[in-house]
Amino acid sequence: MGRFGGGFGEEGVEMGTQATAQGIMSVEKKTAREPCCSKLKMFLAAMCFVHFAKAFQGSYMKSSVTQIERRFDIPSSLIGFIDGSFEIGNLLVIAFVSYFGAKLHRPRLIGAGCLIMAMGSFITAAPHFFQGLYKYETTVSHSSASNGTDSFLPCLTNKSLAQDNEIPTVKAQAECEKAASSSLWLYVFLGNMLRGVGETPVMPLGLSYLDDFSREENTALYMALIQTVGIMGPMFGFMLGSFCAKLYVDIGAVDLDTITINYKDSRWVGAWWLGFLLTGGVMLLAGIPFWFLPKSLPKQGETESEEKSNVLEGEQDRFIPENNKHGTAPSKPAPVSMAALAKDFLPSMKKLFSNSIYLLLVCTAFVQVNGFIGMITFKPKFMEQIYGQSASRAIFLIGIMNLPAVALGIVTGGFIMKKFKLNVVGASKVCIGASILAFCTMLIQYFLQCDNSQVAGLTVSYQGAPHVSYQPNTLISSCNMGCSCSLKHWDPICASNGLTYASPCLAGCQTSTGDGRNMVFHNCTCIGESPLPFANMSAVLGQCPRKSDCDHMFKFYMTVTVIGAFISACGATPGYIILLRSINQELKSLAIGIYMLIVRTLGGIPPPIYFGAFIDRTCLKWGTKQCGGRGACRIYESGAFRNAFLGLIYGLYSLSYVLWGILYVKLSRREKKLALKNQLKAPEPDGNGVSTSNGNVSSAIVKCSENPDQETTI
Repeated sequence: MGRFGGGFGEEGVEMGTQATAQGIMSVEKKTAREPCCSKLKMFLAAMCFVHFAKAFQGSYMKSSVTQIERRFDIPSSLIGFIDGSFEIGNLLVIAFVSYFGAKLHRPRLIGAGCLIMAMGSFITAAPHFFQGLYKYETTVSHSSASNGTDSFLPCLTNKSLAQDNEIPTVKAQAECEKAASSSLWLYVFLGNMLRGVGETPVMPLGLSYLDDFSREENTALYMALIQTVGIMGPMFGFMLGSFCAKLYVDIGAVDLDTITINYKDSRWVGAWWLGFLLTGGVMLLAGIPFWFLPKSLPKQGETESEEKSNVLEGEQDRFIPENNKHGTAPSKPAPVSMAALAKDFLPSMKKLFSNSIYLLLVCTAFVQVNGFIGMITFKPKFMEQIYGQSASRAIFLIGIMNLPAVALGIVTGGFIMKKFKLNVVGASKVCIGASILAFCTMLIQYFLQCDNSQVAGLTVSYQGAPHVSYQPNTLISSCNMGCSCSLKHWDPICASNGLTYASPCLAGCQTSTGDGRNMVFHNCTCIGESPLPFANMSAVLGQCPRKSDCDHMFKFYMTVTVIGAFISACGATPGYIILLRSINQELKSLAIGIYMLIVRTLGGIPPPIYFGAFIDRTCLKWGTKQCGGRGACRIYESGAFRNAFLGLIYGLYSLSYVLWGILYVKLSRREKKLALKNQLKAPEPDGNGVSTSNGNVSSAIVKCSENPDQETTI
């Protein structure tokens, strides 16, 4: 590929030596000007839409992680495995799609991928229609007396809950799990994997198709446009996730007045399935235009005759030497059999992996992606547990604040590349600088923390003193010892003294009034024995809100994350340019495909699993499944959660910066060597600035000789 911002577009046509020839060339260029709605621009528009659709679909999946975890009562490590199934689907087919797809009809392959992604979304939503109604764990009866007086006696009736400690038989457990359809999360796993399979052709084939037929100075701008439109997808995906998280999972099938929890409760499950139906429909529409686009196009800015006579050359061929660079490519390649393509696969792979620059790019990318995927998967949960935000509000704020900053950063990165005409070394400087500044903003986040949510027996004692460590028997105190309370259930109430109790029984509440979400508990002995000031011995359903200073801390946190997201995104477009300029023209699709394969395999599958496993270790209170056994976590120790979550991110990003430094040194050395080599090989120009040497001379050398002050790139 030519120099970014000054490559082989209209200026790259070979200069004539006669004034009349120059005039003819000028006329030809004017007549060759592409129409307003050229097929390349149609492809660009289709790529923008499909990037929006797949980002819309993928971000909705990320925003629904917490809801799926609660609906199927599974730990964070398992939901991380389900989330990683998308990359597993990529792993299965990406190498073959990238290699063989480059020789086949690329737009139609992308269209087929869109169809598969839509099917994956519909399969993901399918378990909702096979499961029964959601039954959240509770110790509170949903019935009430007709006169609205005392209808539920928590302390007395919970004597029957001692049965909860009995271990069910294997047969009874199997029958219960079958009735509860607890294994239907496998459909979510399969649907997400299918989405990964369908997404495979989009990036390698779409970007290589665009780069092959667009002007070189326009490539970075087009890619920035695609990514910018694509980033609108996560914005809408997270907003849709926020909306669906507020709708009850069985909306339309149950009387919502009988539900005693709200969307702020850790047992609440939103209508997660609804968004997958919508995102699947959008993906179906996105795939339609690709079925009507041609297999190849004329090079942007060239006539058909010029396309047949010119050989596409670029700076990336210097990274991987070609075995045969003599002669001119035929205007119409002869048909190649699949056997011949397969025979050439291993030599192409060997040539690709002999490029040390490419290998360093891959290693740097998958380390950074490890940190990013782990962060984005569990960031809503981080905001929920550390700052007391509801899952829906956390998702909404990410969608309307962080993602627009990312979009602006991507555009800024593309503008910097075009404005300053940066080569690969300059692009690497932008990437390194943006990464280090973004890392500094992440370090600030560690100090923006709130105190633990005050839960009696978990984070504080029943007297309000902080707990050093949690033990199951700390939930029992002298104030509730006579109630025979279950220690398994999580049914929190907020007392007038500001403490949250794990259940009405554990608060020692004797009576209750009202029903549904308006139920109020009275005569709670644990509230009366607490040294904390209280208005009365009553409590209401739900956890107590955090202190007011936590809201101020959360605003600082969001400001820092928005700034960090913008700075980090500034390095996205330069990073893609480094990749594209580091590989051979004929290996471009394969190289991008292998890059995506490795990055998504090593950078996409493990992070949600090991991030989830580390986060699970910080859980203070696990929920109980309908059939017994450990369910999803209800509350975490916020300090340990923050240390595990941010510590992993800091370690991964620090390693990536070391790799960036090595990559920069190698790029700088290669730049100097190639510049010296080109200086020695450059022929003396005649009076008209045209080379007088024999043989084939690349248009890059002609351009360099006519513009000696212009920097030569790799």
